[in-house]
Amino acid sequence: MRLLERNDAGGIRLTKDLPSDKIPPYAILSHTWGSDEEEVSYKDLEDDRAVSKLGYNKILFCADQAGRDGLKFFWVDTCCIDKSNSTELQEAINSMFRWYRDAAKCYVYLMDVSIPTPDVDNKSIWEPAFRASRWFTRGWTLQELIAPITVDFFSMEQTRLGDRNSLLQIIQEITGIPLEALRGGLLSYFSVHDRMAWIKNRSTTREEDIAYSLFGIFNVQLPLLYGEGKEKALERLREKIEKDDDCLADLHITDSRHDKKRIEAAKDGLLKDSYCWVLSNGQFQQWHNGDDQRLHWIKGDPGKGKTILLCGIIDELEKSTPTGLLSFFFCRATDSRINNATAVLRGLIYLLVNQQPALISHVRRLYDHAGKKTFEDPNIWVVLCEIFTSILQDSDLRMTYLIIDALDECVTDLPQLLELIIQTLCTSSPIKWIVSSRNWPDIEKQLETATQKARLSLELNAESISTAVNAFIQNKVNQLVPKTKYDASMIGTIKDYLHSHENGTFLWVALVCQALADPKVEKRHILAKLQTFPRGLDSLYARMLEQIVHSEDAELCKQILAVAAAVRRPISLDELASLIEIPDGFSDDPESLEKIVKLCGSFLIIRERTVYFVHQSAKDFLLGKASDKASNKASQEAFKLIFPAGIEDVSYIIFWRSLNIMSEKLRRDMYCLNAPGFLIDNIRAPDPDPLATVRYSCIYWIDHLRDLVSSTSSKWVHLLQDDGDVFKFLTTKYLYWLEALSLLRALSEGIHAIRHLESLLGHTNRGRLTAIVRDAHRFALSYGMIIKKAPLQAYTSALVFAPTNSMIKKIFKEEPDWISTIPVVEAEWSACTQTLEGHGEWVCSVTFSPDGQLVASGSGDKTIKIWDAASGTCTHTLEGHGSPVSSVAFSSDGQLVASGSGDNTIKIWDVASGTCTHTLEEGHDDWVSSVAFSPDGQRVASGSGDNTIKIWDAASGTCTHTINVSSTAYHISFDHANAYINTDIGRIQIATATMESPNQPSNPVCCSYSLGQDRRWITCNNQNVLWLPPEYHVTASAMQGRKMVLGCSLGRVVLFSFSRDI
Repeated sequence: MRLLERNDAGGIRLTKDLPSDKIPPYAILSHTWGSDEEEVSYKDLEDDRAVSKLGYNKILFCADQAGRDGLKFFWVDTCCIDKSNSTELQEAINSMFRWYRDAAKCYVYLMDVSIPTPDVDNKSIWEPAFRASRWFTRGWTLQELIAPITVDFFSMEQTRLGDRNSLLQIIQEITGIPLEALRGGLLSYFSVHDRMAWIKNRSTTREEDIAYSLFGIFNVQLPLLYGEGKEKALERLREKIEKDDDCLADLHITDSRHDKKRIEAAKDGLLKDSYCWVLSNGQFQQWHNGDDQRLHWIKGDPGKGKTILLCGIIDELEKSTPTGLLSFFFCRATDSRINNATAVLRGLIYLLVNQQPALISHVRRLYDHAGKKTFEDPNIWVVLCEIFTSILQDSDLRMTYLIIDALDECVTDLPQLLELIIQTLCTSSPIKWIVSSRNWPDIEKQLETATQKARLSLELNAESISTAVNAFIQNKVNQLVPKTKYDASMIGTIKDYLHSHENGTFLWVALVCQALADPKVEKRHILAKLQTFPRGLDSLYARMLEQIVHSEDAELCKQILAVAAAVRRPISLDELASLIEIPDGFSDDPESLEKIVKLCGSFLIIRERTVYFVHQSAKDFLLGKASDKASNKASQEAFKLIFPAGIEDVSYIIFWRSLNIMSEKLRRDMYCLNAPGFLIDNIRAPDPDPLATVRYSCIYWIDHLRDLVSSTSSKWVHLLQDDGDVFKFLTTKYLYWLEALSLLRALSEGIHAIRHLESLLGHTNRGRLTAIVRDAHRFALSYGMIIKKAPLQAYTSALVFAPTNSMIKKIFKEEPDWISTIPVVEAEWSACTQTLEGHGEWVCSVTFSPDGQLVASGSGDKTIKIWDAASGTCTHTLEGHGSPVSSVAFSSDGQLVASGSGDNTIKIWDVASGTCTHTLEEGHDDWVSSVAFSPDGQRVASGSGDNTIKIWDAASGTCTHTINVSSTAYHISFDHANAYINTDIGRIQIATATMESPNQPSNPVCCSYSLGQDRRWITCNNQNVLWLPPEYHVTASAMQGRKMVLGCSLGRVVLFSFSRDI
């Protein structure tokens, strides 16, 4: 980036080109351009011609205003970019949004807004001109309005009118841009459609710039191709947005920004007094301000407030380093999505790319080869490490803070995550780490090998923690007052008890206050109640469990706690109801379900109708894994109470109930979509959601089955017998399960699960169940992509194109009845896609005979094939052309076929015998792009890459007319009177060889079925109904009535007949 500054004589000079990490604070100018003669260019400054230009006044204004704001450097687009250097221009346009965003000040200079008097406060003087300003109509000024931290508006007299905040309502009314976006909200929260609408009424001098000016709004980078036109530029932009969005969506495992909000809400908000002490801590300041410590480890026992500290640190870093990157992740052992090293790395990369979009190139480099499978590969850790390392080595990476909370809750591959963190410290990347964990020796041992590290032990900062906990107590007690109506004396007693027993543990205080807030606790019993709360978390947990065991609903509570501890993620109330046995007297309505969970004391909490453990240490206690060795006996006894027959029995109950509820609930078209092409992006779950009770079961039933069969016990082997419950489910509900997974946006997880089931069976080699699972896995792999996008394609495209002997295809006889003729497909699944009888290369052209009985196809393999439309069999292969056959056409009686080729010739073939009757080769100088017979069959017309159209006598093969045209005609036909030729470039009168209506192609014949514009779908009445798999990539197509023929890139020729509309 090149900046401007004043020289010693008061003039303006350019700095050298500055690297991104050496750019000083600067101001930036936003304005509307005048003519090239007015504006100061880079070359004008270099050649000392700037002062003589009218635009120099704007530059002086920016310099003066920057000086008044204490800024030495400033930037103006007209002269800081050498536009004669295409590489520099390209880099500048792709960086423009970031440059405006990173500016300390942005000044908008409005040449068409004048204030003749100094009375700025009287808006009536200047507001009409402000609303009508040309600045609000230009394309480039959109990002200049949105990107900067602050935007100040000035009149032509250089009088400040106000800033973006003070003029917010007026600007919103002028532009229609939502207030949230104008206030600096994340643009990714606004849809592509919404953001595109912001530029609808704006214009640019060069038409392509309407698209290029949106690069920053959509966080994309693209090469500039001036001359491509506005529509092509917008098409490239949309394609880039779609691919980047797909990449980010597939990378996404969680958005830690949302996790942070959820965590803070669960703690009744973030209390600054509970974390502010760490900001003045010497070790933290040394890490933050110095360069010699790049890893800061915060460690402490459960409940000491580590997560609170990290949430506060994140907030402070966001304020203090607005131009830096901040990526963070909250590990949670109770949630299988976010309790492993792979998830941590995906989450960190996701936030980095969100904040610095250019970094997505490092992800796309691998993603573009394999798509979503990039993040499903068994080597995903290696792949993610390569991406992450590549990002950290990016020369444009800004100062980056990486934060991981609760390393101890990373239950899978923690050692390799720690090793990666340590390795990054040995690089020169501008990064700093903060991690937190319990006082685990294994973590300490591995982090001990790191250089440039600092640690902050919460136990060694007892005084600071105590002060923070005291503030927390005050806040919690204040919240108690309106709920309990306790008097001052009682409040004082509660505070004294909490202060004397808290032992520096936030969670202990929160649990006690939660118990005291229970409406059932009478005021007269409060002192006795307080005495029941022992010191220490595990002791408190033991007391809580004792109360549950002696309650009237002990068995139900133990059942709920067991399921909550055994599931792989927090479950909703609806899901919980399907996994436990609800006793008589309880209903399954939301209010009753909440009451059931609340019977479990303070172990569980409910947030947004989802059941969570109050803390990981509470779950550990019930699982016999108490953190305090002194409490280990009580923890082991708790495990025996909750899991009297062992945790395997609970896994079996979850598995069995899951299979039952899915068998009961799953059916075809769960959301009553009706349309087979209904896309998942347009689907909203109905209320009530028929899948609400089976969400967890659909995704995790196989995992619980694996827990049982993979164990050392042979007790559960019977579950995998032929004709057992698993076999019955797959043979009756498999397609419904795939549909449900798609509706739940969890099809990838389902495919992983069925693969794991196949692996489990592979070792036992069981008969029919093994066969059905293998077939089901292959079915899901082959058609998962489209079922994920359009759930009901499980019953259409997947069944139509699956091999004939697919077990799933045979079992689910639900092929669409509106297709009377379906394509011939393979008999068996194969390791690689085979080509049916057909061409050896791509199909360039297909056409029906007039009676619809035959099909002709021309191919890149230089042949023409004639097909029987009823049976799909090939009757003749016509050979003779020396290059690909680009166009074929039948005569009106169906007895002849004309073919045009890249060898510059046209051939006439007898259909019955398959012999060539004429070769028309003394004509075109380039490839033949199109051919057509006249209605009477006496003439043939041909279009060519030599920009001519020729008319031939079909009997003699002589050329009778040559018509010069402006471009290649790819589609050609005679009108019924043989007087005109209709083409895609215009209508030509044969007698005069003149084009009567250039660029007005004839209207296509409309029919209910057709090939969609993206050539990936067959449509009916413009609605997607049948998706075409990748091996059926269409390169040519033709329709006749309800018949369709498709030519494909792999040489296939595919025939359909449709019996009715759908």
